[in-house]
Amino acid sequence: MGMSRRTLPEELLLLALDPATGTTAQPQSLDLGLAGAQLVELALAGRIAPDGDRIAVVSPRPTGDPTLDCALELLRRRGAPVRAIHWIGGPRLGLRQTYLSHLERCGMVHAVAGQMCGVLPTTRYQASQTEISREIRARLDSAIRTGVPPDPRTAALAALAHAVGLGKHLYPGNEGRSSRSRLRDLIRHDPMGGLVAHAVMDVQNGVAAQPRRSPAPTGRPAGPGARQAPEPARGVPVQPRRGAMARVVAH
Repeated sequence: MGMSRRTLPEELLLLALDPATGTTAQPQSLDLGLAGAQLVELALAGRIAPDGDRIAVVSPRPTGDPTLDCALELLRRRGAPVRAIHWIGGPRLGLRQTYLSHLERCGMVHAVAGQMCGVLPTTRYQASQTEISREIRARLDSAIRTGVPPDPRTAALAALAHAVGLGKHLYPGNEGRSSRSRLRDLIRHDPMGGLVAHAVMDVQNGVAAQPRRSPAPTGRPAGPGARQAPEPARGVPVQPRRGAMARVVAH
């Protein structure tokens, strides 16, 4: 993959940059989105592919992008397909700063030093080439306005923007409600982008930490408000209730 083309993580980050404040919108969910955008970019480059809800490496050949190649190598070392939700929910310390520094080296943004409360040093990033940000935004606007199915890259960008909550940043207020709805609908136009976007939202909602519910016992259907017994962990024997054990001993 050539270095001249902007990658999806870079485009997502440029979308999230606020031109007025120089800060990034939705910073916590954006970190998850950047990890997801790496997966989509690797899929577009033919290095990985979806395998159900998992990600499988189909070609370990480097892309030429050091940050993407680092992610590809980590996926390769797993040895087996990894669930997208587990990959995105893993530690990604410094990923946003890595991409901001890269955009600065490329001349797309420039750092502005400042202070918080007049004491703590801060760094904001302003877009240096605003035409690039406008072009990215125009692609989304066109897909939303025309209703024509976008190309896979734009569809994936829309899915990721929705997943990290950029809709209210890009299309604020009541007047942007229909645009936010159509942005969400674009998620269906790219299978990989949709898989990753749903994984990003699941991580934010804590779905990965929730155990699966066990089915209702045979012959005793669960009612609408019935509580399901938690599924025991694998390898851990089910302990009988104290009362049940007392009855067994009594007999």
